[in-house]
Amino acid sequence: MPIDKALMLSAIYNLLWYPALPFALIAAHPGNLQDYRERMGHGDFPNTAGAPRIWIHAASVGEVEAIRPVAIGLLEHYPGAIVVITTMTATGRAAAERRIPRAAAWMLAPLDNRRAVRSFLEHLRPSIVLITETEIWPNYFRESARAGATIAVVNGRISERSMRRYMRARGLFRDALGQADLIMTQTREDARRYARFDLPARIVVTGNTKIGAAQGAAANQEPIRPELLGFASGRKIFIAGSTAPGEDAVIADAYRELRRDFPQLALTIAPRHLERTHEVENALRAASLDYVKASELNLQNAARDADVLILDTMGELRCFYRRCTIAFVGGSLAPGRGGQNPAEPASVDVPVLIGPYHENQQEMVSSIVRSGGARIVKNSADIVSEASKWLGDDAARQQAGRDAHASVSRVAGAAQFALKQLVALINLG
Repeated sequence: MPIDKALMLSAIYNLLWYPALPFALIAAHPGNLQDYRERMGHGDFPNTAGAPRIWIHAASVGEVEAIRPVAIGLLEHYPGAIVVITTMTATGRAAAERRIPRAAAWMLAPLDNRRAVRSFLEHLRPSIVLITETEIWPNYFRESARAGATIAVVNGRISERSMRRYMRARGLFRDALGQADLIMTQTREDARRYARFDLPARIVVTGNTKIGAAQGAAANQEPIRPELLGFASGRKIFIAGSTAPGEDAVIADAYRELRRDFPQLALTIAPRHLERTHEVENALRAASLDYVKASELNLQNAARDADVLILDTMGELRCFYRRCTIAFVGGSLAPGRGGQNPAEPASVDVPVLIGPYHENQQEMVSSIVRSGGARIVKNSADIVSEASKWLGDDAARQQAGRDAHASVSRVAGAAQFALKQLVALINLG
């Protein structure tokens, strides 16, 4: 009997991964029993019956924010639905609980090990599984299909770099993705990359569900803490949002230069991962810049004595963008991260600076750049040059902000489109 190559690759994958399981758990969650149980597929699952039962998996905070309008839409369309959300990080789990409070449970995702995934599925018994963005974990797909669930990819994206890696084990990933019933991608280029696997699934370009027509309005409805308002009051703010390692020093150097011509300018740095706060502090100390941390602000302390704020709190960047004058969007100055989404500042009329390595946001960045609402910067000197043009010309800056907003609005509606596709898929099931 001929050997199924995909099955053989899957067996090898699980065989190699299983011995590493205890070490991965110890490294990720030393001494945390709840996290350990969730990683092994033994979380606190809802006992109530519901139809449909939906598993939504998102990597972390950004992916949670992107899937949020879809999750809320599903809960509104199916009032009795049981939605369980998993993430790869504890901060993602906290964000999911805060941003999608009507879900039934929020957990760390099971490790991509056959036993852990099967345990999770046996407890939840989902009728539909939604995998977001780049979370192509083979056992999630294979075991969900084995359990009889309908599978859809939401906000699917594959960079060219990742594609080369997947192609080295094409049989394994083709078999995993071949279990999906529907793949919804952010861009046409992402769709073309998925198509290279020769998948039976229907592939639909929906756009990025994080970009919604009501995004700007939603951000304007969220209150800003009085302490943050106190820091921002009466001055222009340069926000560097979702920064990655190495970018904080570049921003600090650019800010020091900008202050020579714009002495009233304040800086806010929001690291993409809060555990990097100490790195941001080190970069600011090296640049001889005094700072205050958002987590330590109160109405009595002298926030205005510092010109730099480290936004080391969860969930405040999005609403604080509306007090922003110009924004730099991080994860984009060096290769490997692909850039964070510029839609949040752009949707509240803020012009955007972003680095050249933004391939994960290519379509959105290209659209905003063409409109005049964004500019590409490669280093500190570029940031100073481009930011100075906007800081020195209020009319030009305000027009750039409006152009950025208009560009985002033109590509809005992805969440509703994706929701329509999912409702049709669930009803068919």
